[in-house]
Amino acid sequence: MLNEDELRDAVLLVFANKQDLPNAMNAAEITDKLGLHSLRQRHWYIQSTCATTGEGLYEAWTGCPATLRARLEYQMRTD
Repeated sequence: MLNEDELRDAVLLVFANKQDLPNAMNAAEITDKLGLHSLRQRHWYIQSTCATTGEGLYEAWTGCPATLRARLEYQMRTD
Protein backbone atom coordinates (compact mmCIF):
# COMPACT_ATOMS: atom_id res chain seq x y z
CA MET A 1 0.00 0.00 0.00
CA LEU A 2 2.81 2.42 0.83
CA ASN A 3 4.23 1.90 -2.65
CA GLU A 4 1.14 3.35 -4.36
CA ASP A 5 1.92 6.53 -6.33
CA GLU A 6 -1.09 8.31 -4.83
CA LEU A 7 0.34 7.84 -1.33
CA ARG A 8 3.97 8.71 -1.98
CA ASP A 9 3.71 12.03 -0.10
CA ALA A 10 1.56 10.68 2.75
CA VAL A 11 2.94 10.71 6.27
CA LEU A 12 2.55 7.40 8.09
CA LEU A 13 1.15 7.60 11.62
CA VAL A 14 1.45 4.34 13.60
CA PHE A 15 -0.37 3.82 16.88
CA ALA A 16 1.43 1.24 19.02
CA ASN A 17 -1.77 0.39 20.86
CA LYS A 18 -2.53 -1.93 23.79
CA GLN A 19 0.50 -0.76 25.75
CA ASP A 20 -1.42 -1.65 28.92
CA LEU A 21 -1.00 -5.36 28.16
CA PRO A 22 1.98 -7.17 29.70
CA ASN A 23 3.29 -8.69 26.45
CA ALA A 24 2.80 -5.63 24.25
CA MET A 25 5.72 -4.71 22.01
CA ASN A 26 6.99 -1.21 22.70
CA ALA A 27 7.28 1.44 19.99
CA ALA A 28 10.93 0.61 19.25
CA GLU A 29 10.13 -3.08 18.80
CA ILE A 30 7.22 -2.28 16.50
CA THR A 31 9.42 0.11 14.53
CA ASP A 32 11.92 -2.69 13.97
CA LYS A 33 9.25 -5.30 13.22
CA LEU A 34 7.58 -3.06 10.61
CA GLY A 35 10.93 -1.98 9.16
CA LEU A 36 10.05 1.69 9.46
CA HIS A 37 13.69 2.80 9.38
CA SER A 38 14.00 1.26 5.91
CA LEU A 39 11.24 3.49 4.52
CA ARG A 40 13.38 5.94 2.63
CA GLN A 41 11.81 9.16 1.38
CA ARG A 42 8.86 8.66 3.74
CA HIS A 43 8.11 10.48 6.95
CA TRP A 44 6.53 8.44 9.71
CA TYR A 45 5.64 8.84 13.35
CA ILE A 46 4.97 6.11 15.92
CA GLN A 47 3.32 6.64 19.29
CA SER A 48 2.72 4.20 22.13
CA THR A 49 -0.95 4.29 23.08
CA CYS A 50 -3.64 2.68 25.18
CA ALA A 51 -7.03 3.40 23.65
CA THR A 52 -8.99 2.31 26.73
CA THR A 53 -7.27 4.88 28.96
CA GLY A 54 -6.46 7.43 26.27
CA GLU A 55 -2.77 7.33 27.16
CA GLY A 56 -0.60 8.50 24.28
CA LEU A 57 -3.47 9.66 22.06
CA TYR A 58 -2.90 13.35 22.73
CA GLU A 59 0.83 12.91 22.13
CA ALA A 60 0.13 11.19 18.81
CA TRP A 61 -1.93 14.07 17.52
CA THR A 62 0.49 16.71 18.79
CA GLY A 63 3.56 14.85 17.51
CA CYS A 64 2.08 14.27 14.09
CA PRO A 65 2.06 17.97 13.09
CA ALA A 66 5.82 18.13 13.71
CA THR A 67 6.22 15.16 11.38
CA LEU A 68 4.01 16.84 8.79
CA ARG A 69 6.04 20.04 9.09
CA ALA A 70 9.27 18.07 8.55
CA ARG A 71 7.71 16.45 5.47
CA LEU A 72 6.71 19.83 4.03
CA GLU A 73 10.17 21.29 4.70
CA TYR A 74 11.79 18.29 3.01
CA GLN A 75 9.46 18.60 0.04
CA MET A 76 10.22 22.31 -0.33
CA ARG A 77 13.98 21.60 -0.35
CA THR A 78 13.73 18.87 -2.97
CA ASP A 79 11.19 20.45 -5.34
